[in-house]
Amino acid sequence: MSLKRQLLVTSLLMLLIPWAGLQFVLELDQALRDQARDQLQLQAGRLANLAGDTLIGQAPVTADQPAIYVARVERPLNPDGYADDWPGYEDDEPDPPWQATPGATEPSTPGVRWQAASDGRALYLLIRISHRQPQLFDPGTPNAPHDRLRLWLQEPANTLDAATGRRSWLIRFSAPGKFRALTGRKDDTTDYFVSGSWQPVPNGWQLEIQLPRPAAGSELGFAVVDSRDTPIPGLSTSLTPLPTLIAHNSTLERAIAGYLNPGQRVRVLEPGGWISARQQRPAEQSPPEFEQLSPLQILEQISLNALRALIRRFQPEPAQTMDAPHRIAPSHLPPDGLTQSRDGRLWLQASANVFGGRTLVLEQSLDHLLTLSGSALGSVLARSLLIITGLTLVLLGYASWLSWRISRLQKAVSACVDPDGRITGTLPPATATDELGQLQQQFGQMVERLQGYTDYLESFSRRLSHELKTPVAIVRTSVDNLEHTEPTEDQRAYLSRISQATGRLSHILQSMSEASRLEQSLDRAEHEAFDLAQVVSETVQAYQSLDTSHRINYQGPFTGCPMRGSPELLVQMLDKLVDNARDFTPEQGRIEVRLKTAENRKDYELCVFNEGSSLPEQFADDIFSPFVSVRSGSQEGHLGQGLLIVRLIAEHHRGSVEAENREGGVLFRMHLPAQA
Repeated sequence: MSLKRQLLVTSLLMLLIPWAGLQFVLELDQALRDQARDQLQLQAGRLANLAGDTLIGQAPVTADQPAIYVARVERPLNPDGYADDWPGYEDDEPDPPWQATPGATEPSTPGVRWQAASDGRALYLLIRISHRQPQLFDPGTPNAPHDRLRLWLQEPANTLDAATGRRSWLIRFSAPGKFRALTGRKDDTTDYFVSGSWQPVPNGWQLEIQLPRPAAGSELGFAVVDSRDTPIPGLSTSLTPLPTLIAHNSTLERAIAGYLNPGQRVRVLEPGGWISARQQRPAEQSPPEFEQLSPLQILEQISLNALRALIRRFQPEPAQTMDAPHRIAPSHLPPDGLTQSRDGRLWLQASANVFGGRTLVLEQSLDHLLTLSGSALGSVLARSLLIITGLTLVLLGYASWLSWRISRLQKAVSACVDPDGRITGTLPPATATDELGQLQQQFGQMVERLQGYTDYLESFSRRLSHELKTPVAIVRTSVDNLEHTEPTEDQRAYLSRISQATGRLSHILQSMSEASRLEQSLDRAEHEAFDLAQVVSETVQAYQSLDTSHRINYQGPFTGCPMRGSPELLVQMLDKLVDNARDFTPEQGRIEVRLKTAENRKDYELCVFNEGSSLPEQFADDIFSPFVSVRSGSQEGHLGQGLLIVRLIAEHHRGSVEAENREGGVLFRMHLPAQA
């Protein structure tokens, strides 16, 4: 493992600090939720008692009792016959806020849907008749068939009609637009307090009615009658009992508003599920503007949001709460505990029974609890995370700096040594005084000593070759002179052995001199443009004419292989390969020289194949190194400089050479770039 990774792993151990903080936060969150649930249950009980005292004298609305829910609006509505200013007017489904007769949902079946709303002063009704066009009232023929609407209102202390305690109105239409309701026993009196408008809508028509706000606990009913005096299917014509008007109890809402904590909301449900009161107190802490936050505060907010996400991940699965606008079936209420609304917010819920079979539902925002408990802890975690991040970056920077210094030292040492292991340069002097600087100084001294020793070895072969040439020549001349005398048989045998030994010694000295001269001449070699195919083909033809004991063939083009380099060096390289092939090829054996363009179309591939013995596996990679030879018998003692010369010439032309065994022989392959 590298030094940088070791320091990275060490710095990651500091992440145990926020992990321990997270465990503490999770335990704190569980404790807070348990405590908040108990307190919320006690608070719900107190609010239920308060609601029961406030609702004494008001009859509860059961599930089997007909009712019309009155939504609360903040400003007066315009009774123009259009629903664009009503809450939820874009909702075409019979679900809330619409109430509907059962037949209103059947395709192509006439039905009635309605809404009711109040701004505190007036009561507004929006009635829509679907899948039917109205038959209008003709004032000239009042007895002609026409569609009309009957409206009844009964207030708790009504004295206008002692017999029934009920008021009624007749609404009929002669044209789209405004209308006034008629009252009286013969429907001949105009009531200017009840007015509205009606307008056609797709697949039907609708009307909007405004009348004074009735007293609490009033009952309201209406019936839409067609031109044949038949009520619209699905709407009961029975006037007893009338649907009860269920509006928000402002007295109860004002009473419970002062008992709510920040981030809480409460709802009071009638036995039939109608919401008769709702109140909410928003959290006192509002999120700050992003432009006003400092970088540290931004980091704290990010940490707090991440903390919330982690806590939500480890929290128990919440139940889905009902966010219906005006009615929730008591059987559909989720159990007390952790709930989640449709917008994704989490709540702690507690419920309590209220006098008359009603239910009070109290909820506490879990985000508010976490904000109260986690703001300080989130700040601590954010600051610790900032410190950990800074320390990690410092450690990584220091590790990178050390790694860069070590890599620079490694590259400098590698640049001093060529692929053959020779010392070709020196290390730059160290400027640092630490351990790495001292190590660089020691490496520099070692490289200098090795360079001196390498120079001595390189010059030793030249000096040895130069010094031995004279005594070898003297010995060879003396042997030649002795051969012209009349030696005995024993002397003749000794002279023959001396002659062979001096010949081999001369060959060795020649090989050593040739390799040394080649290395020196490579630096002075001049490159020129030539045709490689022409040079190789003509050279192979010369081999064929000079060597009749082997079958030397050429395969490839005779022209058309332009190249830039030294043709003399390439011919010398080919001489060494063919000479090496002749040494290992039996009499009349086959030697093939092949030339072709490589697959990448940028290099030439020059191959020399010879029949004969294969290469030993242990020498497959080292055969091009100096002083390596696989010859045996009479050829034993060969220095192995020929293939070294081949490699040096190939590398001088930015090429490469390799050898491999093939069936029946050995193949030498050279890759030579066209532009060396």
